[in-house]
Amino acid sequence: MNTSSGIGLSTMKPCRRILVSCKNSSLFGFPFLNSNYLIPDNLSKLQPNLNDLPDSCNRVVGFTRTNTPNWRAFCLSGSDSGQSRFFSGCPVNTSNDRRVSNIANVASDVRNHSTSIESRVNQNSFEKIYVRGDLHVKPLLIETIEEAHKVLENVEKDKDYEARVEVNDSLGVNRDNLNQRSDGSMVFRSTLKREVSEVEKEAWKLLRGAVVNYCGLPVGTVAAADPADKLPLNYDQVFIRDFVPSALAFLLNGEGEIVKNFLLHTLQLQSWEKTVDCHSPGQGLMPASFKVKAVPLEGRNGEFEDVLDPDFGESAIGRVAPVDSGLWWIILLRAYGKITGDYSLQERVDVQTGIRWILNLCLTDGFDMFPTLLVTDGSCMIDRRMGIHGHPLEIQSLFYSALRCSREMLTVNDSTKKLVAAINNRLSALSFHIREHYWVDMKKINEIYRYKTEEYSTEAINKFNIYPEQIPSWLVDWIPENGGYFIGNLQPAHMDFRFFTLGNLWAIISSLGTPTQNEGVVSLIEDKWDDLVSGMPLKICYPALEYEEWRVITGSDPKNTPWSYHNAGSWPTLLWQFTLACMKMGKPELASRALASAEKRLLVDQWPEYYDTRRGRFIGKQSRLYQTWTIAGYLTSKMLLENPEMASMLFWNEDYEILENCVCGLNKNGRRTKCARVASRSPSSMSEPLPPQIKETHC
Repeated sequence: MNTSSGIGLSTMKPCRRILVSCKNSSLFGFPFLNSNYLIPDNLSKLQPNLNDLPDSCNRVVGFTRTNTPNWRAFCLSGSDSGQSRFFSGCPVNTSNDRRVSNIANVASDVRNHSTSIESRVNQNSFEKIYVRGDLHVKPLLIETIEEAHKVLENVEKDKDYEARVEVNDSLGVNRDNLNQRSDGSMVFRSTLKREVSEVEKEAWKLLRGAVVNYCGLPVGTVAAADPADKLPLNYDQVFIRDFVPSALAFLLNGEGEIVKNFLLHTLQLQSWEKTVDCHSPGQGLMPASFKVKAVPLEGRNGEFEDVLDPDFGESAIGRVAPVDSGLWWIILLRAYGKITGDYSLQERVDVQTGIRWILNLCLTDGFDMFPTLLVTDGSCMIDRRMGIHGHPLEIQSLFYSALRCSREMLTVNDSTKKLVAAINNRLSALSFHIREHYWVDMKKINEIYRYKTEEYSTEAINKFNIYPEQIPSWLVDWIPENGGYFIGNLQPAHMDFRFFTLGNLWAIISSLGTPTQNEGVVSLIEDKWDDLVSGMPLKICYPALEYEEWRVITGSDPKNTPWSYHNAGSWPTLLWQFTLACMKMGKPELASRALASAEKRLLVDQWPEYYDTRRGRFIGKQSRLYQTWTIAGYLTSKMLLENPEMASMLFWNEDYEILENCVCGLNKNGRRTKCARVASRSPSSMSEPLPPQIKETHC
């Protein structure tokens, strides 16, 4: 339903909430992000609609709605929400006789949520209002409504849609995103100055249409928004994993508010207790997804409140809790600070606590002997039974990335110094373990082919008792002479030799692999282009499980048939991660080639979730259309290629402090094992020589 809004007369006593419509509503003529039209600039939410402004206004600012059945309160959750079933919500009055509401004092709660209007709690007057142009820009002070008219008129005069801002260095503004005009004023630099193609225009329109609002604030994007889908299942929810490419698209386009809101609201969901069969998961678990629901207010006829209902896996197929949600949340938090320059968010006490909870959950001592994370099938992007239980590469790469992010963001003090030390130790052990034992190339395959088994000693070469017969026949002819990759999984007496794209890409992005290993992965992708990229980028894994192997490992999963879905289907959302990895390795032309291939089909095919067949020629048989992370992955790839300096903020280079931080110990006979420093130079790791400041020694 379309509604109109304006700044109007009101003689009512100011209330303690801001009441706005949740759909197609605007604040002072500034539309929210869920508008269904496209303005290709980085501050489209600041486009004024002067026709909505009345000719005269009282000093009390209000909203007037005519014949509007739905009212939603623009409010913030209290800090005492505790462990209740629903997130504390915002009332909605559905009666038709309510016509006027007033902007009143809105006090920020302990979590200090970002809003578009910042009222002052102790002010007795409503003459002063603050209009924010961006999350970390000094508010523009407007003394009277007459001045508000002038401000909107000035914005209207800027035909290039660049918003003037007053820069305050103490607020952490990223000056790289600003340009200085001849009059000395600062303006945001648009990332879309060039002419936008029809494909991009449609993509932006669909992405903005997928935005979900909670209490009037954008908090994420739904997984898919196909209007013809009558059974959306959980595709109408906001997934932490799926939102990451959407968040990056908004951040690269200068729109940070939705990302900040998402990070804070999902943080509040973190401490909830959710159970499956009377069992609760560990503290710090992030939900896989959440949904905004309108729930009737008890005792108030016709009134509702917005609530956030999270899913921690208790409703998921297979009832598996997500391991990767918390890791993605940490990675996105760092990206928000890097791109916007607003580091105050990650410095907040509640955010720092959230990071520590996730890390405590991941770093808890247990029975496992390996530095890798032990997880079940279905705990990551591959969310069905696919034989990835144990120590899948995808989780290890994301875990390593999250540890590096946390190392940058954690405030070091007496309460965190032990945690920081644990992070450093785990980074060292994990990098050594993955580089030494997960890497395969032609030389390593030859070593495995000649392995001796049943070795019992600390000096054993075949540490995991791998039988040479496990080398699959397809690998013998597939592995190239040059290059290599990280295998999908490693467990006692088992090596999963499948190529998993996401894990290998993040091994490059995070520098989990050595520089030469990273180059080897890119070389392999280029050499095996027809297998891994082909008609639609990119294969989620290669090759597919077929015949008896498919029946045993997947349980005859009808969705994971060979070359479909997670069984070697093609997923366009992997484009943005492939782009980032290629740009890091100095090969953006490979990303451009893959992007051009996808661009020819995505709009025509209505942005599917995935593609089937060896060459990705068919739209997936159960693929959702208008899949948001397909759309966002395409847009993010385009903007990364156009902004190399932004891309460089999202990946890591080799950190030699990690290699210096040796965690290897003595064995019973007093002999020492090789540490990460030496492993990084071993032939099987294909590493470059270490810099002179790192000595080649044993622990």
